[in-house]
Amino acid sequence: MGSLPEHGAAEAETSTVIFRSTLPDIAIPDHLPLHDYVFERLASRRDRACLIDGATGETLTLGDVHALSLRVAAGFHRSLGVRHGSVVMLLLPNSVEFALAFLAASRLGAVTTTANPLHTPPEIAKQVSASGATVVITEPAFVSKVQNLTGVTIVATGVGAEGCTSFADLAATEDAASLPETRIDVANDVVALPYSSGTTGLPKGVMLLHRGLVTSVSQLVDGDNPNLHIREDDVVLCVLPMFHVYSLHSILLCGMRAGAALVIMKRFETVRMFELVERHGITIAPLVPPIVVEMAKSDAVGKYDLSSVRMVISGAAPMGKELQDIVHAKLPRAVLGQGYGMTEAGPVLSMCMAFAKEPLPVKSGACGTVVRNAELKIVDPETGLCLGRNQPGEICIRGRQIMKGYLNNPDATAETVDKDGWLHTGDVGYVDDDDEIFIVDRLKELIKYKGFQVAPAELEAMLIAHPSIADAAVVPMKDDASGEIPVAFVVPSDGAGITEDEIKQYVAKQVVFYKRLQKVFFATSIPKAPSGKILRKDLRAKLAAGSC
Repeated sequence: MGSLPEHGAAEAETSTVIFRSTLPDIAIPDHLPLHDYVFERLASRRDRACLIDGATGETLTLGDVHALSLRVAAGFHRSLGVRHGSVVMLLLPNSVEFALAFLAASRLGAVTTTANPLHTPPEIAKQVSASGATVVITEPAFVSKVQNLTGVTIVATGVGAEGCTSFADLAATEDAASLPETRIDVANDVVALPYSSGTTGLPKGVMLLHRGLVTSVSQLVDGDNPNLHIREDDVVLCVLPMFHVYSLHSILLCGMRAGAALVIMKRFETVRMFELVERHGITIAPLVPPIVVEMAKSDAVGKYDLSSVRMVISGAAPMGKELQDIVHAKLPRAVLGQGYGMTEAGPVLSMCMAFAKEPLPVKSGACGTVVRNAELKIVDPETGLCLGRNQPGEICIRGRQIMKGYLNNPDATAETVDKDGWLHTGDVGYVDDDDEIFIVDRLKELIKYKGFQVAPAELEAMLIAHPSIADAAVVPMKDDASGEIPVAFVVPSDGAGITEDEIKQYVAKQVVFYKRLQKVFFATSIPKAPSGKILRKDLRAKLAAGSC
């Protein structure tokens, strides 16, 4: 990246005020493909626990995971024809198979696109088509959602899926030497293709490179004083969905690179989570605010020994002071802090310094300082001018960790990453006198329901397609339990007698649960700018004023 300003300082260069990490830059082994980077210290950690199935207690060592990922890669290639540039979809809940399949695809130079198995068949079909996936790996319970797709091979984990290739058979391949010799261009080859709505619009494939993910993981867990100090004797809870980039990156990849053991929960259940913390002595708990809310409501929290937890990481959505106080009350020995990320940013922009090897105090509401080996600036959204400390504006970041771009969408890429390599997040925040970042607002239209992304444009397209709806707009409404919920303002067609319940059911049949409309408000018109752009601020103001 070349020479950069002194760490922790804001420096003016041609009117650009650049903020850097309070930690020094490090040497990042960004010449390695992602799988080689993750297993780089295999020789000294071969026999250490790596993946623990929370349901069965079955434990795989790092050596086991390495060997099995080789076998799965050989099976992918020999039986499915997966090779460099192929796209594999993981339509899986948290599981050992998810980790093995991701690492196996990486070995072959293939691309993994991840999807929520609770998505509806139309949502899945759209992503399969857009990503170009030729293989879908899923559980028997979800096979019916993909069995009608053409040109796609379905691989099923577990048993009971007739007509599907067995994942267990692929993993049983003895001849790992049959792997093709694959040359991976770490600076240009995509390894992960999660889908994100970015700052606006419909979901888009985010191209994350081998070099980008290696850089992003290294920014957190490598060096003498790692920002996210995961120790070899740590046990990390993996309850957040691996198909979400937060869990894929900050739990699976960071945990494996650091040499920690990961306890995998297939799905969240409050009491079960408490049991696993006590049984396995879990020390690091990456969570999201809705899980903290469930924890706070549970009467069972006092029945389990949770004293092993030394670190609670919150991400995907802001955590307010009230929730932080609840965590401190329930887990008084744990350090609590937040990170800030965005899929397109690779994904982590900042991390709380309370998690560092040499920790520093953290202010309430702060989401950390910018990661090492990166640059951050704050831009006035109206003028485009850079701002100094304590002045809110759009957060922009630059570094090797950010995405290559959106798949097959150069226009959306150019709107998000400018010609100088700055990624514009759509989030409004500021950097204070101690280099800590505070998020105060959002320019982007995205709705965050319990940390999941909901794109208003996707729901609006469905609504406008209904013959009884003339126009519609979808905006977020504040909600204590979920953070935000999607609500719609709908203009009925002339003479149409459509009801709120009919509209909600119409959308619910087409989307996953977190995208469902929670409320519908009928309107005579949708406020729009002369350009035709929906004035969502006006609608949000109506909600806030209670004048709907």
